[in-house]
Amino acid sequence: MKILVTGFDPFGGESVNPAYEAVKLLPDEIGGAKIIKLEIPTVFTKSVAVVEDAIKQYEPDVVINVGQAGGRACVTIEKVAINLAEARIPDNDGEQPMDVPLRVDGETAYFATVPVKAMVKNVRDHQLPCHISYTAGTYVCNSIMYQVLYLTNKRYPNVRAGFIHVPYATEQTVDKPNGTPCMPLESIAKSIEYALEAVVEHKEDIKESMGTIQ
Repeated sequence: MKILVTGFDPFGGESVNPAYEAVKLLPDEIGGAKIIKLEIPTVFTKSVAVVEDAIKQYEPDVVINVGQAGGRACVTIEKVAINLAEARIPDNDGEQPMDVPLRVDGETAYFATVPVKAMVKNVRDHQLPCHISYTAGTYVCNSIMYQVLYLTNKRYPNVRAGFIHVPYATEQTVDKPNGTPCMPLESIAKSIEYALEAVVEHKEDIKESMGTIQ
């Protein structure tokens, strides 16, 4: 098995992005699966082109995109991506789409095709906090999750795909308000590693209640 794991470059004035910094810390093999690591641009149009080129080049069985969600307190595994681009700030190329679909011929939403609950459970089983998220936002993170699921639905049906959001790394919060949620980069990387272990072990997701009441 081969798993393509991507992380975004820094954006929004940050000097680092814990997404790719954590991806770089991953071992080259997890549960017998080869891990292919790739940095991608925080750009609506370019990011999907880079990922599709990598899919063609490496022919992975699974694609996991990783992005930063500043303000979240732990790693979260995304369940769904929506067909909407609504950028509060410009991306790294100055693109700022507003209230437009990502794909005019795409579904309203796509669900992750990796075992989200099993991923959350395996991270928790290793004594690290982790939750399901039911919103990937409307910025480039949601965009790449949606676009990759669109591609796997339309062109690469044998590839499973999903998205992991990570919090600020501890060092990013030095100049942020007191109490800003964060995690050590090593703990972020371990959370991703345990999540990927579950992807290798589970073709189908587990049956466990993890929903919200909001």
